[in-house]
This record gives sequence, structure tokens and C-alpha cells, in this order.
Amino acid sequence: MHDDITGCNNNNHIFETKTVGVGENVALTCDRQNSLLASYMFWIRLVSGEVPEILGSTLSLDLGLNSDVQHHFTAKQEPGAFVLYITKTQLTDTAAYYCIKTREHSMEFLSGTFLRIKGPQPDITAIYQDPLPDPVHPGEAVTLHCSVLSSSERTSCLEEHHVYWFNTGPDESPPNLIYAQKNRGDECEQSPEAGSLQKCFYSFSKNVSSSDAGTYFCAVAACGEIMIGNGTKVEIEAVQTCDVQTVDVTVFIILCGALVLSLIIIAFLLYYIKKKKCDTTTAAVKPETNTVSATGFIQQSYEDSLVYHTPKFSGRRAGKAGRVRPNPPEKETVYSNIRIH
Repeated sequence: MHDDITGCNNNNHIFETKTVGVGENVALTCDRQNSLLASYMFWIRLVSGEVPEILGSTLSLDLGLNSDVQHHFTAKQEPGAFVLYITKTQLTDTAAYYCIKTREHSMEFLSGTFLRIKGPQPDITAIYQDPLPDPVHPGEAVTLHCSVLSSSERTSCLEEHHVYWFNTGPDESPPNLIYAQKNRGDECEQSPEAGSLQKCFYSFSKNVSSSDAGTYFCAVAACGEIMIGNGTKVEIEAVQTCDVQTVDVTVFIILCGALVLSLIIIAFLLYYIKKKKCDTTTAAVKPETNTVSATGFIQQSYEDSLVYHTPKFSGRRAGKAGRVRPNPPEKETVYSNIRIH
């Protein structure tokens, strides 16, 4: 990777911007003028929010091979120059580097360099999130979808994707991380639009409540960079009270109708059972009545055909002729309640 250098020169003071790739070696040079008056020269590093750090120092006089070493920084005096070497740069080496000269009670900035360390480029080209077609109700399950488009030609970053889901409330509250997941090979496929592009699919499901309304974002992190999708807005539609009352009234009417129908069926069954019982009893009693009537008729007819006769006996005895005893007066005999079966 070639250095990207831009700079300006104001009153022989140079300030430049340099961009290099991570792992490369960098040399920052500051002119050193030999003079009879001794002065000190320093390389310092300035990171935003931190205290300036001295990386090396030397005298403006020729002292031969004089160097200061700190970690992977080496400040070395060379002919006509004071050079800062940075070996195998890291992402944390991004900072502003200044070469200054002090003499007695004065300080002079000789040069400055803003060094930017550029890491491997992620292969992500775009992130798409599908919108929800309709508002959802509390208690329903919602699935959010996120598609990540990446290029297989950009092989400088071999780090896998890390997917994060976070949301912001409707009142523009701070983002809240709610879910994290890693990339899996079965979630990706080649894009039919371009052969070198790959599309990976991620999803997040949740049973929502009334407090989950807001915008949900899908963020993908790889190679020290984060890309965020366009967001999916989730609207929660509360159930109206009138709707609940309507449902309650409808259910009440249906239950009342079912109760009335049940009572009608029960009354019909009771009437049917009672009528069936009466018909059975009548059928069992009617033959006996006919029998009795027939028997009575036969009995009465038989009684009407009877002839009653009263025998009369004389009082004469054998062997005594000529004596006759007068007959007693006749008495009428009445027979009653005579039945012959």
C-alpha cells in the first residue's frame, strides 16, 4: 500500500497527512540544523483526549548515532535530520505527531504529521432491512429481517460478520442493544444479480408489547468497522375498548342463544318421554278391561238363562195308610245373590 500524503508549508513549518496500511513501517523526518547554540529536539505524539506523549529526544548538535527506543517507536539522529521510525504500525498508532525544538525559554514547532492507519477493508457493500407491512398488536410475534450484501472479491478482511440488533424508542431515546449473533454459512447464498456478490440473511424474533414500539436497526461489525442498516419501524396498535365491548356482547348473545336452544331441546325430550310412557301404560291396561267386560257379559247372560224351581215334599209315611196330615201353609222362598262361574 502506497502512502497517501498531503501537506502545507507555512513559514518553513510543514504539516502533512499520511495514510498507511496496518502492519507497514513508517518514517517521519524533521530537519535538524546544526548550530553553535545547543537546542533540544523532541518527537511527541498527540491523541485526542489524552496527554501528549514524548517518543524521543536529541540535541541539535551532531552526536553521532543517538536513538531512543520505546516499544515499536525509534527516534534517531541522522545527518541533517531527526527521524521517528514506527515499525509494524497498528490501528492505535493513528494520531498527530509533532517535531518541536526548544531553546532556553522558547519552543518551536518544526513539523507535524497526522498519521492515519488504515485497517483491512470489510467486504460488506450494503445492508437492507425489510419493512413491516402492517402495525402489530401487543402479544403478537414479530420477525425482523436483515440482508447483508458482501463482495467476494474484497479478500483483505477474513473476519466473520458479527450482527447486532438494537432499537430506539419513538421518543428518540438512546439506542438499546437487544440481540447479537454470528454469521453462519447456511444463511448465505450467491446473489443472482452479480456473481461476485454474496447475500447473507439474518432475522430477529420477539413477542412485542406496547412498550416495544420504535425503530429496530441491524448493524454488522467486521474488521474494525460497523455498518448499520436502514432500520425497520415497528408500530404497536392497541386494541380499542369499544372493540372489546363489541366482542363481549357478541359472545354474550351467542351464549344466551345456546342456553335457550338447550332448554327447548330438554323440554321436547321430557315431553316425548312422558308421552311414550303414557302410551305404553294405556296399551297394557286396555286388554284387561276388555276381558272383564266380556266376562261380565257372559256371566250376566248365564244368570238370565237360569230357571229357579222350589221342590215340595209330602209328609206321608210308608205303612200308615188312611192317616193324612194336613199340609202346612206354603211359604215363598226367594233366592238372591246366586252366581255360577
